[in-house]
Amino acid sequence: MRIAIIAESFLPLMNGVTHSILRVLEHLQERGDEVLVIAPSTQDTDVPDEVYGAHVHRLPSVPLAGYANVRVAMGGVYRVKRILADYAPDVVHLASPFVLGWRAAQAAHQLGIPTVAIYQTEVPGYAGRYGVPFLENWAWNRVDQIHLLASRTLVPSTFALNQLRGRGIPRVDMWRRGVDTQRFNPEKRDAGWRASVAPGGERLIGYVGRLAVEKQVEDLAVLADVPGTRLVIVGDGPQRPALEAALPQAVFTGFLGGADLARVVASFDLFVHPGEFETFCQTIQEAMASGVPVVATGRGGPLDLVENSRTGWLYEPGDLAALRARVMDLMGDDAKRRAFAAAAHASVQGRTWSVLGAELVGHYQAVTREPAVGRSPLVALSLRAAKPGP
Repeated sequence: MRIAIIAESFLPLMNGVTHSILRVLEHLQERGDEVLVIAPSTQDTDVPDEVYGAHVHRLPSVPLAGYANVRVAMGGVYRVKRILADYAPDVVHLASPFVLGWRAAQAAHQLGIPTVAIYQTEVPGYAGRYGVPFLENWAWNRVDQIHLLASRTLVPSTFALNQLRGRGIPRVDMWRRGVDTQRFNPEKRDAGWRASVAPGGERLIGYVGRLAVEKQVEDLAVLADVPGTRLVIVGDGPQRPALEAALPQAVFTGFLGGADLARVVASFDLFVHPGEFETFCQTIQEAMASGVPVVATGRGGPLDLVENSRTGWLYEPGDLAALRARVMDLMGDDAKRRAFAAAAHASVQGRTWSVLGAELVGHYQAVTREPAVGRSPLVALSLRAAKPGP
């Protein structure tokens, strides 16, 4: 197949969206598909223009206010339309669309190219966390517009499925996320690293993710004095200085990836995630694959991932006393924590990216066969003819 992936964010920025795109690109390369990635430009000069065999076309962008490493693509619909017309893909994959993805959704619709939109980021929910709640309705309208236009929308969790269907979005299907159980597994546990961050033998409570307002990492302050424990924060972002000041006893590792991340996650005794706006939460899956039980907020993706009283605990959003109580329960009972850890590890086996990649390709193929969506060759040809020379 010939696929265009519209990446709202991409390398060098690593987040859940980028991670998913990379795993999709890896799968498509193994299949021998032709792929074009359209993404915002970056100030980093050491970024490849080809990733897993896919050419990366960068559009001019500006940094997001208050979050300099997040770039927002500039330009209008016509710029994207011209690129798509020239490339002539069989399908357009919209990865967590909002700004660039909205332009691409319109461009593909005008060209008659089917689209698969991946709902992965609850952008409207961020508005209140960032102190601009008046933008929430506008953001939801944008989300509705994109997914009403898409040939098919894929969501990662039951919560997200019900959320979009409740807003009247048609053609919504489930597409979960895979986890690399070779990379993330209990055998990566590192006693030496544990001793380096907890020389007194403290048990480790870990968080992995962006240090940004929407992740609500400041809620972990209620765990700062849990007896016999040490809090470890893995990740980076605009809130890091404020969090370091608020959690002076915590260990901040900065961003970790690859083998280093797998080693650290497997070395936790408990994983915590306080964010309320996770449509999935890949880091929970990675912790569970590493044999680490989880305490997370009972909203969004964690509802599907964490089974109460078996693989971890969920607590009511905003109830920080319950967060602390659930952590105390597992930190104070080694046998229970080990049982939860074993169940967590078993629960994610078989969720490979290979299986999920094949499922995604099935969705691609399905939308290309739908009679209501057909290529518009006359429009594409006229756009190619109008394309200015170098």
